Amino acid sequence: MRDQQPSAGPREIGIVGLGKMGGNIARQALEAGFRVVGQTKGEAPPELVEAGLEVVENPEGFRAALSRPRLVFLWVPAGPIVDQMLDALADALEPGDILVDGGNSYWGDSIARHARLRERQIRFVDLGTSGGLSGARDGACFMAGGEAEAVERLEPVCRALAVEGGFVHAGGPGMGHFVKLVHNGIEFGMLQAIAEGYALLRHHEKQLDLQGTLEAWRHGSVIRSWLVDLLAEAHRGDPGLGRAESGYIEDTGEVNWLVMDAMRMEVPVPVIAQSVMRLFESRRAPAERDGARAIMAMRHGFGGHPFGPEESIAKERKEGRVGPIRPPMGVD
Repeated sequence: MRDQQPSAGPREIGIVGLGKMGGNIARQALEAGFRVVGQTKGEAPPELVEAGLEVVENPEGFRAALSRPRLVFLWVPAGPIVDQMLDALADALEPGDILVDGGNSYWGDSIARHARLRERQIRFVDLGTSGGLSGARDGACFMAGGEAEAVERLEPVCRALAVEGGFVHAGGPGMGHFVKLVHNGIEFGMLQAIAEGYALLRHHEKQLDLQGTLEAWRHGSVIRSWLVDLLAEAHRGDPGLGRAESGYIEDTGEVNWLVMDAMRMEVPVPVIAQSVMRLFESRRAPAERDGARAIMAMRHGFGGHPFGPEESIAKERKEGRVGPIRPPMGVD
């Protein structure tokens, strides 16, 4: 169930990036009665255009198409492309307009972007977005960071596109992306624990009902979760998880940043850190595949992540953080 749409707030939005996440957000927004104006690399998905998406070719198109104060979201890969698009949009838009980064940018970069855009009288909100592809399509979880006035303008839109209770103004600039980063670290730890349990089930010397066990865990167990649901579903359709045969787990590297933040903060995160090390190991050691296959199956289930190496994701892992790892206190 979604939150009720508050009466105040814009009923039109702009979206830059109509790929997996941005495209599904656009679909959901159109169905919720929003007017959606979009810009994307290449051609806009025809089904979105048929559903009512208005396409613009460049940032200047948003200025002409949207009413003030304009609200434009970015769902593009973390890294230099975010700065390029923010600068282009800031050049095209007007004071008081709001830009929202819904991707997985590093929180320190978001603080710097907020300060830079504030000098140009453009408001900026960092918006952690969770729920995977299905969440973007049917109701996501949003974690906003930014100044109160900008977030208040954004909140009605987010609540209309979120599951019930799935919105928080986490704090000031950068805090939306920080809490999303912590969320991703927790996700890694959960994936690793479930995967190790799956590997144990497969390696017991006695025959057992593996699929039945996963199905039972989904109903009433302490560990019941969407991730266990995804693993059970993947195993049902592909016993042994052969689609993930390579065991090579690709990722964009955000949780690496979290481990470095934790070291700077002197906060112990052994489970999260070890899950990152195991992910690295999947790219080097072919001996143990069952756990890696389980992680790949779950990651594919919630985020469409690949079964094996993918060059564009490896590039984002190397380039996704623009600035340095920032000290946790006294940064504004």
